[in-house]
Amino acid sequence: MKFWKEHVTLRCALIAAFFILGLSLVIIGWKMTGQLAGLGIMILGTACLLAALMIYNKPYETPAGK
Repeated sequence: MKFWKEHVTLRCALIAAFFILGLSLVIIGWKMTGQLAGLGIMILGTACLLAALMIYNKPYETPAGK
């Protein structure tokens, strides 16, 4: 948890990369109407967006024992 507080530039770069990748994958999958591969691409894009959200929230977590 302390790692993410100390490396703000890395955290911002990863959040931006996952957000852009996830958003583009969702849009690309959305354009593939009627194809099962489009659904898979959209699910992968949603996972990337959730990863960006997880990285964003990491420094604000409280330790489990406290």
